[in-house]
Amino acid sequence: MAQNFQAAISRRQFGRMAAALGAGAALLPLGGGQAHADPKRGGRLRIGASGTNASESWDPATWGVSAIMGLGGFCCIYNNLVEIGSDGVLKPELAESFEAAPDAKTWTFKLRSGVTFSNGKTLTADDVVASINHHRGPNSKSSAKPIVAGIADIKSDGPNTVVIELSGGNADFAYLLTYYHLVIGCADNGKVNWNAHIGTGGYTLTEYEVGYRALLTRRGDYWKNNAAWFDEVEIIGIDDVAARMNAVLTGEVDVISDADIATVERLKARSDVVVEEVVGTQHYTMPMFTDTAPFDNVDVRLALKYAIDREEMVKKILYGHGRVANDQPIAPANRYYDADLAARPYDPEKARFHLKKANADGLKVDLHAADAAFTGALNTAVLFSEQASKAGINVNVVREPNDGYWSNVWTKKPFVMCFWQGRPTEDWMFSQVYAADAPWNDTHWKNPKFNKLMLEARSELDDAKRKQMYGEMQRLVSDDGGVIIPMYANYVWVRRAQLSHGPRLSSVSALDGAKCGERWWFA
Repeated sequence: MAQNFQAAISRRQFGRMAAALGAGAALLPLGGGQAHADPKRGGRLRIGASGTNASESWDPATWGVSAIMGLGGFCCIYNNLVEIGSDGVLKPELAESFEAAPDAKTWTFKLRSGVTFSNGKTLTADDVVASINHHRGPNSKSSAKPIVAGIADIKSDGPNTVVIELSGGNADFAYLLTYYHLVIGCADNGKVNWNAHIGTGGYTLTEYEVGYRALLTRRGDYWKNNAAWFDEVEIIGIDDVAARMNAVLTGEVDVISDADIATVERLKARSDVVVEEVVGTQHYTMPMFTDTAPFDNVDVRLALKYAIDREEMVKKILYGHGRVANDQPIAPANRYYDADLAARPYDPEKARFHLKKANADGLKVDLHAADAAFTGALNTAVLFSEQASKAGINVNVVREPNDGYWSNVWTKKPFVMCFWQGRPTEDWMFSQVYAADAPWNDTHWKNPKFNKLMLEARSELDDAKRKQMYGEMQRLVSDDGGVIIPMYANYVWVRRAQLSHGPRLSSVSALDGAKCGERWWFA
């Protein structure tokens, strides 16, 4: 029988999806808490955000680490076919309902009627087909290409129905359509002019300074009645964490992403600001090219993994706002997280053992770092250098400029600092970063057994078998992969006390799944 997803899903499905997303994960207010006031319209939301990008583009195929595209494009200008709510539940958005065939290969989406773009055009299935096809095809360089690679065909079946045929079954396919790259734009003759930034979302772009600032104005005809409460949303790029903290504490902005976790404890006594923390799937990583010496030797990689003190990292870098990780990207908030895969202990002697096996005694490596990677990345690199020295490893920390880090250092240098928000499903995270052909495979890792398991698990509908497969894949990444993942980090941000929201906050990413502009309001 086909699965039918209406505005609400079954209790059984909710339990499974909630587990997958960490729904119900505790919201941990650190200070200045208040009752959640009823929503009301008005005001300008000013967001001070990290992740400026001077080379950003309105083409969603290129969206990466960009505050404006994530908080403005994804959150405010566009919608997706489906979304993950603040409660962690997968639900229709532009789709009114969707259903999957028993083998999960054919998916049918019924669109809402009466939804219009900001230029007045009515949304049709042709807009959806053109938007998804933008990321497909042999010439596509889209970061979402691995996500849509499994689509064998997508077509309209009348103005309000979209049918997607997959090359193989994918039990998690609907989750992929929540991805910020896969927003739905306004098509003309099968193509979308993304530079026109015409969407179905609650806001339109009014002012824009590349890589620094965007101002968006609310649409009076937005199809969601209980959303987009602000008159305006202003996104201001502030990469320096001290400057971000100062901006929210002085009232220059209303909320900031990526708070300074070293100082947030001091804000407990303040009544004018609220520090909020959500447990999610975010993790800090140290990728190394597995096709480049000395990292092409698995014993060198294991030596580096044993030479890091994860407990000290969580204490000194995260200040307790997270937990130790085990060199694989599936977090405790994920559905198939393998809790039996223990994190490696700090063991300099075992690191020396692997160095000797690799004939790499006296190993010297360069580690490229900048706080653009994540707040505290440079300190993390320096601390690792100190820890690794006790194993006879010389880690030379190369300080890189914040500006251009993601375009000039990450995926360009063989050993760097990085972070990932994580993904709602295991297949999504693995296929985007760890598959042999993944465009964001920042370690160049290619493991045939891993890739075979990934394809098998994607179409496996037996839950117990999927859990076993994903557990084995986590172990392969941890033992053979080219990434050190020392810690899972909570999302921590600061807002002004007059800014309010509902009782739940999304665990998918910071600022309520990046949808604060749509879901929040001024009390």
